[in-house]
Amino acid sequence: MSSLKEIKGRIASVKSTQKITSAMKMVASAKLRKAQSQIERFLPYEHRLATILAHFLSSETEFASDLSEKRDVKRLAVVVFSSNSSLCGAFNSNILRLFQQVREQYAGVSDADIVVYPVGKKIEEAISKLPRKYHLQGSYIPLMDNPNFDGARAIADQLISDFRLKRIDCVELLYNHLKNTAVQLPTIQRFLPIAPDENLHKTTALSIDYIVEPDKKTVLEALMPKSLRIKIYAALLDSAAAEQAARMVAMQVATDNADEILEELTIQFNKQRQQSITGELLDIIGGSEALK
Repeated sequence: MSSLKEIKGRIASVKSTQKITSAMKMVASAKLRKAQSQIERFLPYEHRLATILAHFLSSETEFASDLSEKRDVKRLAVVVFSSNSSLCGAFNSNILRLFQQVREQYAGVSDADIVVYPVGKKIEEAISKLPRKYHLQGSYIPLMDNPNFDGARAIADQLISDFRLKRIDCVELLYNHLKNTAVQLPTIQRFLPIAPDENLHKTTALSIDYIVEPDKKTVLEALMPKSLRIKIYAALLDSAAAEQAARMVAMQVATDNADEILEELTIQFNKQRQQSITGELLDIIGGSEALK
């Protein structure tokens, strides 16, 4: 049985840990509000641009672009978003599991022909430690600490260039989508080749008659790369917000667990102290009786 001193030490240790987890929860909560504000301001623009692109692609049946060319997938690029630090629950393990599912989906592509863009320290470390060796294209650790459009555009432009030069045949985006504070959904999104979003077709009227100058083909050629850059940036913001939500929930759970442990230790301490006091009283009574 533990001594009173040992139990006191454990109580002090748990209280110290609880202060840290509580502080981390508050920090994650503040960062989440900032990240949510960013993505809420940006998503309407991204959605509207995607809607316009979908309308144009559906109306221009004869339009052909090198960015919408469908080819047999012999070379694959995967952009994977994770966090730079841990203590965020299953956030990173879920995205690694999703990457392995995508790998199985493209079983016909050799490991040497899979290029991974790791946006985040944890996924970069995890993929580099896998038994199967993949080609890691660059390191984008600072981008997760400071999500910005310039960094997202650089990734998008590199992917667009490689796709046009036929160095890659398909690009997939893997990230955690923030459904709500408690739920982050591992998501796969096709980046290249570009195809009209069927969901947008179902939820928007395709009879909109845009006035376009100089012509739809010219506008589409300018709109498609822009839409791709925005898609990368939207995934980056979404992943950053999901990370903070996951961390906030994980720290809340840790804080609640600390409360339960403290309650158990306090009960154990009180029982132990009561036994000690009872033992001392029995010794005093026994000594008093012996003197009579």
